[in-house]
Amino acid sequence: MTVYLVGAGPGDPKLLTLRGRELLECAEVVLHDHLVDRRVLDFARPQAQRIYVRELGRGNGQAPGVTTQDQINAALIAYGRQGKTVVRLKGGDPFVFGRGGEEASALAEAGVPYEVVPGVTSAVAVPAAAGIPVTQRGMASSVAIVTGHEAPHKGPGAATVDWAALATATDTLVVLMGLGRLEERAQTLIAHGRPPDTPAAVIANGTWPGQRTVTGRLDEIADRVADAGLQSPAVIVVGEVVHQRDALAQAAQAAKETSKPCG
Repeated sequence: MTVYLVGAGPGDPKLLTLRGRELLECAEVVLHDHLVDRRVLDFARPQAQRIYVRELGRGNGQAPGVTTQDQINAALIAYGRQGKTVVRLKGGDPFVFGRGGEEASALAEAGVPYEVVPGVTSAVAVPAAAGIPVTQRGMASSVAIVTGHEAPHKGPGAATVDWAALATATDTLVVLMGLGRLEERAQTLIAHGRPPDTPAAVIANGTWPGQRTVTGRLDEIADRVADAGLQSPAVIVVGEVVHQRDALAQAAQAAKETSKPCG
């Protein structure tokens, strides 16, 4: 009995790791998140039991589509104790804002063997897919990856994002799950020292069909995104590296249009 915490990558099924695909092909139970591309799930064998984790809360008096982390932990433990090969499939990387650490801790405490299978994180892959490197020699030697959506009921002493400090603490700032508060975050960064004309980008549905990117100054990016009608999931990038997009994205698109797959 083993539970595998597998990172599904940022969206494109070709970015799933070889180990991740191998485990999906032999899994008996697959518990997956909303942001896992259905094409990734197609790697699971037909007889595997597929469980969308938001459905675990049904029948417990909860609102439709609402499942607590405790319920997910309990399901992983229960299936693991049944001696099944279980894949917990999570978008991106399990340990990058994926609550993989919480699930690993619960499994360890319950004595259920588990393995963590890293995935390609959207914090790096999605900007790359849009032609934006998060680091660049001579331009950006540091990068901070933060969540734009923190749990509203954190207890006393819990870690929170210090947006004021982040304004000047890093060359590149990558924000996940932050689209809903984009304007507020941009204003906070500017108020604490980030120049208003800092380049910024928002990439929606990164690596998925229909990927869209909006760029602009930090003080105008929220309006541009609203005008474009971008919706989640989206990755926000703030920093001089955004200037690289025009040249790199055009070159990548030209290569994609003229190249042929190997084999």
